[in-house]
Amino acid sequence: MPLWKIYHPPGAFSLEDKKGLSADITALYRRLPRFYVGVVFHAVEPQDFWVGGEARDNFVRIWIDHIARTMPTPEIRAMAIRAFDGALRPYIADKGLDWEFHIDETPFDLWSIQGLRPPPPESEAEKRWIAENRPSAYEV
Repeated sequence: MPLWKIYHPPGAFSLEDKKGLSADITALYRRLPRFYVGVVFHAVEPQDFWVGGEARDNFVRIWIDHIARTMPTPEIRAMAIRAFDGALRPYIADKGLDWEFHIDETPFDLWSIQGLRPPPPESEAEKRWIAENRPSAYEV
């Protein structure tokens, strides 16, 4: 499951921006069930957001957690960084905001969703989860 935590100045994103950015982020993971992808917007007051010892009112910081899949090679990581930058640019850089992100990867076996262990990647059970856009019991 990808979980994107977006820390931003108040008012940086309209509701329409949040909907569009969330949809664009979800589209990056087209091989996963859509319900795996979570995006949380955290508005942070300038007096509470400091970079380099200075309060910032134009900075967006994104923390991405990956569990459903990992990026095993430098080539895949570089491709993902480019795709993520491209999805973010219209909502952040094109508005004149400064930004950065990082990605953490958690082992797949340390994850549960609604009390179920997620099915193996590209398994028949995962294909069903994608089609139904919800978790359901399956045989191992």
